[in-house]
Amino acid sequence: MSFNIVAIIPARGESKSIPRKNICSFAGKPLIAYPIELAKSIKRINRVIVSSEDSEIIEIAKKYGAEVPFVRPKELAEDKTATKPVLQHCVKYLEKNENYKIDIIVLLVPTCPLLTADRVNEALDLLESGKYGTVISVEKDLGRYWKQNIDGKYKMFYPKVRVNRQYYKPLYKENGAIYFCTYETLMGKDKIIDTENLGFLIMKPGEVIDIDFPNDWKKAEKKSKLGGYK
Repeated sequence: MSFNIVAIIPARGESKSIPRKNICSFAGKPLIAYPIELAKSIKRINRVIVSSEDSEIIEIAKKYGAEVPFVRPKELAEDKTATKPVLQHCVKYLEKNENYKIDIIVLLVPTCPLLTADRVNEALDLLESGKYGTVISVEKDLGRYWKQNIDGKYKMFYPKVRVNRQYYKPLYKENGAIYFCTYETLMGKDKIIDTENLGFLIMKPGEVIDIDFPNDWKKAEKKSKLGGYK
């Protein structure tokens, strides 16, 4: 079965933690270039679309080969804007203006420049199997967690009962790299993560770095120079 698979790359102009983050130079290229080039290297991804309200980002995205069929509305480019309506806006635009329906939405973010094509293809294999409505990337977390009560004292949060490591069930932590979903999940169920039909792509700790703060940038750039980006 053939699927219409579209990579959607949201890229806002403003960023509080790192100013103009999406177009800052990372290992010699604008950060926005990485998800574009990654998506374009994967044959089964039919289209690569950047959603932005920023004219400079739009110009750079086009330079690296992405489609920018619209300028994102200002009300969808605010600090508190969630990702879901941004994706839905793109899907609706293509349906209304091009009569083009997406089957699988590949959400790629500029802040994970170390994500590889192999991992994207693994996630797409899971979605194309028909077993899942969403696939997300996670890391296995064997940590033990405590929380502070109102009285200032600490209480074990997880696991509830302390056991030896061989009997310990790990947690799974989202690493921010992959959130792929079907059209039915995004538009029919009005969500990105279909918790009832969710597949995990388990990555190694530190395999990707989601760049939120300057220290993340330094770690990711160092890893890229050591061969972390392919």
